[in-house]
Amino acid sequence: MSICTFVFQMTSYQALTDLQLIDQLKKDDEGAFTEIYRRYANSLSGFASAKLYNLDDARDIIHDVFVKLWQERKQLQITSSLKSYLFTITRYAIVDKIRKNITQEKYAEMLQALRITYEAGIEQMIAAKEIQQNINKSLDKLSPRVKEIFKLSREEHLSIAEIAEKLQISEQTVKNQLTSALKYLKQSLLSLSATAYLLWLLS
Repeated sequence: MSICTFVFQMTSYQALTDLQLIDQLKKDDEGAFTEIYRRYANSLSGFASAKLYNLDDARDIIHDVFVKLWQERKQLQITSSLKSYLFTITRYAIVDKIRKNITQEKYAEMLQALRITYEAGIEQMIAAKEIQQNINKSLDKLSPRVKEIFKLSREEHLSIAEIAEKLQISEQTVKNQLTSALKYLKQSLLSLSATAYLLWLLS
C-alpha cells in the first residue's frame, strides 16, 4: 500500500460517524478500530488518570478497554453513543482496579453500602455533598495552575496533549502537575466514607 493510499483511507475513516465506524468494526475493519482509538484514547486516558493515582495504571486500563472492544466487536450493541459506551466500560475497569488494591474489609464495606436500597438514597446525597465539600476544600489549597489542569482533566476529560496545547505549556509540565494534584487529593480523600469514595470513582 502506498503512502497516498494509506492517507486517503485514514481520511475517509475520519469522515465516518461513530455508528458507521461500529458497523465497519463488526466487519473486522482494522482501519475503523484505529480511527476509534484516535478519537477517544486520549480523553479516556485523561479520565482514567484523574480517577487513579498512577498514570501507568491508567494507560493499562485504556489498553485493556480497547483490547476488549476489538475482541467483542461482533457482539457490540451500540445504537446511540460510542463515547458513552467507552467511558462506561472504562469507569467499570477503574472500579475493578481499585477493588483489587483495597483491603477485603474495605471492599466488604463498599459492597454492603451498595446493597442498601431505600436508605442508600439518603446516604448517597450525604456522600455526594461530602465529596464536593472535600474536593472543593482540597482544590482551593492547590496553586491556580495545578487546579486548572486538574479541572480540565477531571471535568472536561481533556487529554494531557490537549491540556498542554490549551495552556501553551509542555506535556511533561501537565503530567507533573496532574500527578502532584492526584497525590494531594488521594491524601485528602482518605477521610471520606467508603460510599462517598466509591461514588467519586463512579462519577
